[in-house]
Amino acid sequence: MGLTMDPFSLHHRKDKVVVIIGAIGTGESKLAINLAARFPPAEIVNSNKMQVYKGLNITTNKVTEEECCGVPHHLLGIADTNSNFTANDFTHHASSAIDSIVQRDCLPIVAGGSKSYIEALVQDDAAFRLKFECCFLWVDVDPLVLDLFLSKWVNRMIKSGQIDEVCPFFDPARDYNRGIRKTIRAHEFDQYFRTESIVDERSKKFLEAAIAKIKSNNCTLAHRQLQKIHHLHSMWKQNITRLDATKAFKKSAEKAEETWENQVVAKSHRIVHKFLYEESVVVSAAIVMMAVSPKQVVVATGPSMEEFSDLVTLTK
Repeated sequence: MGLTMDPFSLHHRKDKVVVIIGAIGTGESKLAINLAARFPPAEIVNSNKMQVYKGLNITTNKVTEEECCGVPHHLLGIADTNSNFTANDFTHHASSAIDSIVQRDCLPIVAGGSKSYIEALVQDDAAFRLKFECCFLWVDVDPLVLDLFLSKWVNRMIKSGQIDEVCPFFDPARDYNRGIRKTIRAHEFDQYFRTESIVDERSKKFLEAAIAKIKSNNCTLAHRQLQKIHHLHSMWKQNITRLDATKAFKKSAEKAEETWENQVVAKSHRIVHKFLYEESVVVSAAIVMMAVSPKQVVVATGPSMEEFSDLVTLTK
């Protein structure tokens, strides 16, 4: 069942929520920060199921302080590494964070990469639906173009120190289906970590094989997530706007930003501005006469290493 307008919504102004969705690596978190700069004051609530855990910043692709551009972030690195942060936990913490941000008359932006978290929040939580009106933005990239990007993305993560970051967490006897360990490519790196102390051709081949497997699994994960997005689209079709970012991903680095700005940010800005400020429902006279601006909320799901529990399943 898709999202529906509540019978009393014509007489009750809801706070507004913009949800940004997309497959891994498509730039949802980047777009969320872009929108935060255009609708200040804004704060971001993370919805990536692995980034809620402490540690492994490279592996989970957490945004850096520089990338945040001064925008406050919530639910980022708050859960213990061995805990099991569920969709219900996310709904509770995210709703609380959004409420507090709205009470400060700021613009909350929920950014991350778990479709299950987003669905639990906006579809399964009746209290959330009663309080918030949603507008969905879907950042989409041609699958073949995205596959190439994800391959290069893995190379950058390796160069940034992912292997050294993951190594201390490696323990074949531990449960890799719980907590932040779900992010670790334990099955891909298993043979390499067992032989890394031996510097020879065999160890080198194990590392190359592990990296190749990670690239393949990332692409598989992206395709699986795209299927989930199509499922959400079938439920929330009237509320979802697709943003094609393919051209930006195909451009060289120096032209990619300009294309991203023109093809994705500008369009999303127009959509969000219309959603926030051009009311489409009739409100009561008492509300119309209020001098204050309506509170708004933006929710996004980001470019991130997302839904790693699915990825672990793929590698077993």
